[in-house]
Parts: sequence; C-alpha cells; structure tokens
Amino acid sequence: MSASGGNKAIIAAFLANAGIALTKFIAWSFSGSSSMLAESVHSVADAGNQLLLLLGGRQAAKKATPTHPFGFGRERYVYAFVVSIILFSVGGMFSIYEGISKLQHPHPLEVWWLPILVLVIAIVLESFSLRTAIKESNHVRGKQGWVSFVRHAKAPELPVVLLEDIAALLGLVFALIGVGLTILTGNGFWDAIGTLAIGTLLITVAVVLGIETKSLLVGEGANPGDVAAIEDAILDGPETDLIIHMKTLYLGPEELLVGAKVSVPASTRFADVASGIDAIEQRIRAAVPVARVVYIEPDVYNVMTGHNPPTDAIVIKGLE
Repeated sequence: MSASGGNKAIIAAFLANAGIALTKFIAWSFSGSSSMLAESVHSVADAGNQLLLLLGGRQAAKKATPTHPFGFGRERYVYAFVVSIILFSVGGMFSIYEGISKLQHPHPLEVWWLPILVLVIAIVLESFSLRTAIKESNHVRGKQGWVSFVRHAKAPELPVVLLEDIAALLGLVFALIGVGLTILTGNGFWDAIGTLAIGTLLITVAVVLGIETKSLLVGEGANPGDVAAIEDAILDGPETDLIIHMKTLYLGPEELLVGAKVSVPASTRFADVASGIDAIEQRIRAAVPVARVVYIEPDVYNVMTGHNPPTDAIVIKGLE
C-alpha cells in the first residue's frame, strides 16, 4: 500500500468524523437521544483513531537506531492495535452502558427532527469517506476479495479505515431506526435498543481489528505468492540448485526480511560464493521489491548422504 493512498483515506475519514461528531453532540444536547450520544462518542473515537494512524505512520518513518536496528516499521501495527482497543472501550463499552441506562430510565425525545436531520447528513458524509477508502483500497487489493484483503493486508491503515467507515454507516442506520421508532411510538425503549446495537457493532469490529493487528504484531511471513517468487528468484541461476530452508518476516508493512540457507558445491571458491550471493539478493529484490532485508547463508548439502540435514523442507531446482 502506498503511504499516500492510506493517508488520503485516513484524512478523509478524520474530516468526516470531526464534523459529524460536532453536529451529533449538538443534536444530542437538544434531543436527549441516547443513540445520538453513542454516535457522538463513536465519531469522537473514530476521529481520534485516525490521528493515531497518522501518528503511527510518522513514527514508523524514523530511521533505524542501534537499539532498533531493523527500524520502526511495526509502529504502524502498534497504533492500529491501540485503535482497536479504543474502539472497543470508548466506543463499544460506552454505548452498551448508555443503552442499558436508557432502558432503565427511558424518556421521550425532544426536538425530534434534529437528530433525524443530523443522522441523514452524517450518512451522506460517511458514505463519501467510505467511498474514498474503497477507492484507495482497490488500488492495492488486486484480485483479492474484501474479506481476504482485510485479513491478509500487511499495511493496517486501509483495512482499519474500511472497517471503521462500515461500522460508522451501520451505526448511523441503527441510530436512525432507533430514533425513528421512538418518534413513531413515543417509547424511549427503541432509542435504547438502537444504542445497544451500536455498542455491539463497535465491539464486534474492535475484536476483528484486534485479532488481525495482533497477528501482525506477533509477526507474519510473506504470502504464498511472494514465497514462491522468492524461491524462484533464488533458484533462477547457477549459484545454487537447492534451498535448504528459508524464513520470511514482515518488519513493517513495506519491509520484508528474507533469510535463506542455500546449498553450494563444496569446490566453489569463496569469491564465487560471495558474488553468487550478491546475484541471488538482486534477483530476490527484483522479484519482490518489499524484500529489502535479505540474508543468504551458503552451506554444503549432499542430498544423497544427507550431510547437514535441513531444519525445514528443502526446495530443489526443478522440484519446487
């Protein structure tokens, strides 16, 4: 994912949420709708989350240090995980609390038309924000389905914004239904139900985000397509015909570490081994540009005798 594309979606979402939050608070103060209050807090949390994502991108751009020799790329994962926690606690749990409180102490709405107007306007603005997120995501997701894109994206910003915008739109619909039924029936019960639905939705989205970003924080390897491309690049030359074992790890959304042990003939001169490793590294980076950190370890492996047995499955040229 290009940083500019992710930032564009984040900024669009932030501007929409900041404006929507203000209008929702105004509508809540006049109407007393708990659904409006839940949606107001939801929008404030979303706006804060977008600022955190931008901060994470800024922190991730810092240069490597002796303490952090592989850089700060994973800062983006850390901030994305914080976003899921905020969405769960500030957004979801507050909405659940407010909904339960409204069930216990229901009251009719005042200035009923104001929350309806604000919710309709908010739906339009959120739709534009979601449209931007979808447009930017389409540039990078390729042929992946949306579920696969959210689950397997290495850059967390677009999936986070997508899920937030979808949750925001559904939350607005829940609020509109709750407020509308309350106006029609004169019973504040429906407003409380709408608030509880918003809270449940936010908690669900937060859990999904938490699971996906936790996986990135723990450390994910390259996808099968990139692994195959790296293996082909290693074997596409005379330097080696066997990969004894290989590991990959994302150091950040746009930086992949590749470590591989390859077999070279025992009679190969050291200078030829060194130049061969350089050639392999160049082919890997050409095949998978995000493979910026590459370590190749030469070894001697005799397939017939089994000397120096691999710790993982071997990949042999012509048999991979």
